[in-house]
This record gives sequence, C-alpha cells and structure tokens, in this order.
Amino acid sequence: MVRRPVAFVTAIVLFVEAVGIVIVNGIMATVADNQSMSLAGMDPDAMVTGTWVMGGVSGVLLVLCGLIPLLAGIRDRAPGRFGRIALIACAVVHGVLGALAVGLIGWAAFAFLMVVLALIVLTLVTFDRRGPEAGKVGAPNAPAPV
Repeated sequence: MVRRPVAFVTAIVLFVEAVGIVIVNGIMATVADNQSMSLAGMDPDAMVTGTWVMGGVSGVLLVLCGLIPLLAGIRDRAPGRFGRIALIACAVVHGVLGALAVGLIGWAAFAFLMVVLALIVLTLVTFDRRGPEAGKVGAPNAPAPV
C-alpha cells in the first residue's frame, strides 16, 4: 500500500516546514530589531515580538498538523474527524499562501507550497475511513446497486 509512506512523507515535510517557518521569522525579527523597523509608527519592539510569536505559533501549528499524518501512518488508520478537519484547514492555508507566494516570492515558493498541498490532500484521500471493503456491493456503507 502507498498510504503509509505518503503519510510519513507528509509528516516529515510538515515538520521541516515548521522548522523553516521559525527560522525565517527569526531572521525577519532580527533584521527588524537591528534596523529598528516599524510599520505605521508601531513600536519596533512590538514588531520584533510579534514576528517571533507568529513564527512560534506557525511552527507549533505545523508540527501539530504533521503529527496527524504521522500517527495515521503508524496506526495505518484514517485520521479522526478533528484530524481530517485540521488537515483540510492546513491544505486550505497552503493553497492561499501558494497563491500569494507566486506574486510576492516567486514560482519556487509556489511550487513548494503546492507540493505540500498535494501531499496533504493525498494523505486525506488515500486513507479511506470505511475500510478495504468500501465500494463493494453488499458491503457495509456501500452504495446501493442501481
């Protein structure tokens, strides 16, 4: 089966992305602090603190989203309702960020975000909650023959 390796790869990519987000936000916070940057008269220290907090929260959320496919791969079972909702939300965020990244950062960032989006969706699709008997006529939860 291909679903366990896909889940593990998705988890690893989300973990790596979490580390990358924290590092990028740390670099931005350092630059903002060194140059005393502010936005519309906001306190430069607030900018630095906000950047660090945003990086930390984003990293934690990505790690939590990465734990869902990791556990699904270990257990070889579909994520539960909360896990599926969290992965769908993560996929939507990656789609929106990809659309923004293509204009602001470039095609490489867009491609990376779309690969992550594809892995999340593939993880959701490959784990069928109904089990291996799903879709067979006469099986539980199967569609009625027409």
